[in-house]
Amino acid sequence: MPKNVVMNRIGPFFLTIRRALVLVWQSGPTLTIASIAVRVIQGLLPLVVLYLTKLLIDAVTEGLKNPPDESSLAGVTAILAGLAGAAAVSAGFSAVAGLISKIQAQVVTDHMYACLQAKSVEVDLEYYENARYQDTLHRAQQEAPYRPTAILNALLQLGQNAVSLLTMGALLWWLHWGVLPILILTAVPYFVVRLQQSNQLYAWERERTPLQRKAWYVNMLLTQVGAAKEIRLFDFGPRLRQWFQDIRSMLRRERIALERRWAIMSLMAQVIGVAGVFGIYSFVAVRTLQGQFTLGDLVICFQAVQRASGFLEGLGQSVSSLYESNLFLTTLDEFLGVQSRLSKAAHPKEFPPSIAQGIIFDHVSFQYPHEARVAIRDFTFSIKAGEHVAFVGANGAGKTTLVKLLCRLYDPSGGRIMIDGTDLRDFPIADVRGAVSGIFQDFVKFQLSAKDNIALGIRSLDVDHFTLTQAAKQAGVHKAIERLPKGYESLLGKLFDGGSELSIGEWQKVALARAILRDSQILILDEPTSAMDAKAEAELFERFHELAKGRTAILISHRLSTVKMVDRIFVVDQGHIVEQGTHDELMRQHGLYASLFLTQAQHYQ
Repeated sequence: MPKNVVMNRIGPFFLTIRRALVLVWQSGPTLTIASIAVRVIQGLLPLVVLYLTKLLIDAVTEGLKNPPDESSLAGVTAILAGLAGAAAVSAGFSAVAGLISKIQAQVVTDHMYACLQAKSVEVDLEYYENARYQDTLHRAQQEAPYRPTAILNALLQLGQNAVSLLTMGALLWWLHWGVLPILILTAVPYFVVRLQQSNQLYAWERERTPLQRKAWYVNMLLTQVGAAKEIRLFDFGPRLRQWFQDIRSMLRRERIALERRWAIMSLMAQVIGVAGVFGIYSFVAVRTLQGQFTLGDLVICFQAVQRASGFLEGLGQSVSSLYESNLFLTTLDEFLGVQSRLSKAAHPKEFPPSIAQGIIFDHVSFQYPHEARVAIRDFTFSIKAGEHVAFVGANGAGKTTLVKLLCRLYDPSGGRIMIDGTDLRDFPIADVRGAVSGIFQDFVKFQLSAKDNIALGIRSLDVDHFTLTQAAKQAGVHKAIERLPKGYESLLGKLFDGGSELSIGEWQKVALARAILRDSQILILDEPTSAMDAKAEAELFERFHELAKGRTAILISHRLSTVKMVDRIFVVDQGHIVEQGTHDELMRQHGLYASLFLTQAQHYQ
């Protein structure tokens, strides 16, 4: 094999071991030290057993030559006691090692979940709208439940096998220096085959991630509540099942082909290893017949070669497992290495405790990453402090995009957004988001208790019941919650046993209560009422206006009848603001707003 190929494989392997060691150490240093200590002792015990076995065989051989006496019997008894003691110690340490391994596996897995979740919360919103990022996240999440345990077990077994192999190697070198090199050379093909398998598995898994994620998505459609109604109504369950089976069949055929090829290569490597072992056996047997080795030397050499061969195979499996884990660790590094594209001010300014002047969009343009279409272009407008405004227009006009920019979920591609004359990018991101609250079109129905649903609106882990119920009363959902079996402690939704489902309007009021509890300076209502009837929507908007008194409020709706009460209306069309003014002013202009309003109004006449 070319030297550069070998180096290309050895380099990533040592990087994998280093990353795995750091990962295990960070999760629990005390457990790691205990594991290492126990495994070192377990690695040394085989040498003790083999040496005592040699002494026992030599003592018995000597006793067969001469009549046994009390001293020889006492010596044999002492050796047997030593072997029994070594066996008892080995059993005890195996039990301790197993317990530590199971405890540490749980700790490492929890540590991995914590790392993934922390980064998932930290990354920008744009990464969740990027297919390549979703592939990376999918690989990390798919491996997280079991890969850390595999890494841990492989590392511990690698360490134990390495210690045992070193002791067996020293023993074989003491018997004859030529035995060890032959044993190592015959084991090299097995190592190469295992590393080659790991490389091919890594490449296949990475190449097939999009297809595996598609299979996962189809399975989710078939097994979760989101698509259950449509699947039954349109009866496309069989079609989805067929899609899933087609994808899985393709993946299965490819994986079986790989496994078949690996089995043949492994068999060839093992044949070479067996030939080397029996060659050593023949050499030692001949040396014993020539009188150069004792019978004890013959037995201990046979056992040492057998054990060393087993340790080499175990070492190869551990190396292979760690090398395979490079798939997870590399993906993890790639995922944890994702950096925010949102700029951070070198000297951040303090966010105003009370907005005095208002919000200004100054020639703001924005284009979503990996999209050719410009979402908004040259948005220029201002919102006074405490003013209530509405943005209306067709779907895809750019209304929601400007809300994302105001919340600093994205930064503008061009222009700037200012609050009280200061660029939004000069404030800490957390302070900007802390000043904004509201309900979005795709608001989440958290399958938690009513209390927790509302309390998620603030960072504090503890909120008093009075404050909580006040927010619920202001949102108009208090009575609905009180009617639930356990009141505010009742689970909402049907995902968990004992949960109570709410109507869409009640869910939206829960979301509104969550926004009210936050007590932010800017309130946003971003088309959350698309599933509500006109009357319920009007009631929600009226309630929202009452709650937003004294605060800046932004409403986004495609039902123009509900936004008549705001101070100003902005009409958005194809990424541009084409009109602005009060309802009456816009109606007098006979422009796009008037046309849209009259078109909707005729359906109610």
